[in-house]
Amino acid sequence: MFPDSEGGSYARPSNAPAPRRAFPIAHVSRTTATREHMRCSTCLMQRVCIPSGLSSDECERLDAIICATRIIRRGEPLYRSGDAFQSLYAVQSGCFKTVVTHRDGNEQVTGFHLAGDALGFDGVSSDHHGCDAIALEDSVVCIIPFGLLELLCREVKAIQHHVHRMMCSEIVRESNLMMLLGTMTAEQRVAAFLLNISTRMKARGYSPAQFVLRMTREEIGSYLGLKLETVSRMFSKLQRAGVVDARGKEVRILDQVGLESV
Repeated sequence: MFPDSEGGSYARPSNAPAPRRAFPIAHVSRTTATREHMRCSTCLMQRVCIPSGLSSDECERLDAIICATRIIRRGEPLYRSGDAFQSLYAVQSGCFKTVVTHRDGNEQVTGFHLAGDALGFDGVSSDHHGCDAIALEDSVVCIIPFGLLELLCREVKAIQHHVHRMMCSEIVRESNLMMLLGTMTAEQRVAAFLLNISTRMKARGYSPAQFVLRMTREEIGSYLGLKLETVSRMFSKLQRAGVVDARGKEVRILDQVGLESV
């Protein structure tokens, strides 16, 4: 399972065009996932996660290196800053935030990772993770040993290219965050955040106009470099302007063009 780029149960995303639906709240069983659920070829996120055009043999080799899945409960860490880097993690269901702690003890959210996203690239350069990855809801990840992935990349160029794309996506994501923090107003930051979530929902086969935010307003503020009060005020401002309808964590985008023009 490899990403391309952060109550009820997940509905299966349609592989064919279909009416969009709201992104539902995930439910994770308390039992370990079966081997069948670890197969990329049967995973609900396969169209988001794995490179297209793989042969059946290449898919089987990809399946073979995924050693297990792991259930992470809400509020628990997948890994902590300073932990030894051994594996990448593909989010099969649920949502995570990545957090760095500054020398003064203050924490900063550096990303939100949804089903279909990758976690763990922060450990590649130093062999130790540089941030905490915390589950925002009960979640499931596929564990991909990095050493085995490197060996497979040498033999399957499509997978090698996909891993390179994922690494480059991390660089682009961090650059975009720096631009957001350095050049945008508070209103523009919140609008850009909602548009980003909308785009990611659409890529996963869910409604780009109606979704549930897994993170709190405070966590959004930490990510956007804004105080909680400012985030709440910007949501209210966008709602008064008629571009969004935000009720708690449930968000509806009423005017996509208007939101883009903020």
